[in-house]
Amino acid sequence: MTTGQNYIGETLSAKGKTTYKTINPELNTENKTVFYEATQDEIAQAVALAEEAFKTYGTIVDVKKADFLEAIAEEIEALGEDLLTTYIQESGLPVGRANGERGRTTGQLRAFATMLREGSWVEAIINKTEDKPDIRRMQIPLGPVVVFGASNFPLAFSTAGGDTASALAAGCPVIVKSHPLHAGTGELVSSAIIKAAQRTGMPNGVFSNLNSSGIEVGKALVEHPSVKAVGFTGSITGGTALCKIAANRPVPIPVYAEMGSINPVVILPSALKLESEKWAKNYAASIIAGTGQFCTNPGLILGINSKELENFITILALETDKLEPACMLHPDIKTKYESLKSEVLEQEGYTQQTNLKKEVKPNYALQNVISVDGNTFLKNKIFHKEVFGPFSVVVKCDDIQQLNTIIENLEGQLTGTILNSDESELKDFKEVIQNLKNKVGRLIFNNVPTGVEVCSGMTHGGPFPASSDSKFTSVGLTAVKRWVRPVTFQDWPNKLLPVALQDENLLGINRTVNDIVTQNPI
Repeated sequence: MTTGQNYIGETLSAKGKTTYKTINPELNTENKTVFYEATQDEIAQAVALAEEAFKTYGTIVDVKKADFLEAIAEEIEALGEDLLTTYIQESGLPVGRANGERGRTTGQLRAFATMLREGSWVEAIINKTEDKPDIRRMQIPLGPVVVFGASNFPLAFSTAGGDTASALAAGCPVIVKSHPLHAGTGELVSSAIIKAAQRTGMPNGVFSNLNSSGIEVGKALVEHPSVKAVGFTGSITGGTALCKIAANRPVPIPVYAEMGSINPVVILPSALKLESEKWAKNYAASIIAGTGQFCTNPGLILGINSKELENFITILALETDKLEPACMLHPDIKTKYESLKSEVLEQEGYTQQTNLKKEVKPNYALQNVISVDGNTFLKNKIFHKEVFGPFSVVVKCDDIQQLNTIIENLEGQLTGTILNSDESELKDFKEVIQNLKNKVGRLIFNNVPTGVEVCSGMTHGGPFPASSDSKFTSVGLTAVKRWVRPVTFQDWPNKLLPVALQDENLLGINRTVNDIVTQNPI
């Protein structure tokens, strides 16, 4: 039997005695590899190495960091079928999803490398005029960062996912608290990161991976005085707990947590009249995409009560019933799905729309759509709950006023969507659109919320509880802003300034000089 261990800097370690195994949710059996719970000594070692590595890595030139990120992408690809096989065994997800997520992971690493090579991300600002102080500002890295792997994305939001890629791009060493559901996948990716670090001459401790099936390792990492920031993707309960721990430290630190969202969709009357069948089919597929285990799953659909809305609900239910149930990530996640779903279905005042009598395999989730009137939805916030899985609530609003009231009473969300087939109609729903915009991080027009493009313009975050800080994103190139802080240099000799702030602009980057964006030297 093989054993999984903790990657600490460039070394493997297994000092602890507490062990656990991952589950193959498709087969409902344990996988063979045994993983060791990280010990307090291993936590201390990983943080000490990261703190020492930061002295070098925090000042390393961007092109060398870019080489490192590109090398990580290459080493992940070099893992080949071993990575895909382990991913599938630990997640129950299909090979197509595994391939796609690997591509997204390596793609975002390369995107951050491109950003580093261009160099303007440091936001260099120079104010240099006669008879005034010489003021120059740029972003610098915070220090060691802890990243928590996400349950629903074993690659793209985990060991070498967006939090890790953006933190390494910023110049911050990373300690990953691996997610216990896919520890084997995490260790394979960790081995790729360590190889890439060695290939490119990065300091020992620039990356570590610690295994844990409980909460104590994560808690200890967040409490450690040398840790400067935290990245988390997961539940509201987990994210808020980490925020409280970080806030209660002698020196508080930021926790950038992406948490819960039901992603409201507003289907306007014109869309119901002209494209009802199209949107019903698209949203049936979106509801069960990834077995509903996306943070952008459309858990709430809002429309104004009409024959057309009733027809949409009927088609949506039929189309949802046609689709085959799929495996969830873990037996515990299936149990939680059933528990949350039952809590909603114990309420009064809704109508069951989909068929609940189908037999499903263990760990498979039966998709469910219910409908409820606007008054009931407003009175009972249980219907607002995120049910992590293929579950959605359609709300039949009395009129535009009630639709606005419902949106105003929603919690913060990652996304909000408007479906419309006649642009002239939009002026009548101007207030609805404004209210929805104030609740979300991404406002979508005529599409589904599932699917998050990795690009510089993406916002994957939103008002609480969608995320802990709505000013930041966990996806896209501006995710790097979470791991930096501005520093101003006043009246420093030119040659002693960071290269990005020196008069000559040897990096050729965009800089704001006396309030004008330019690449010219001073």
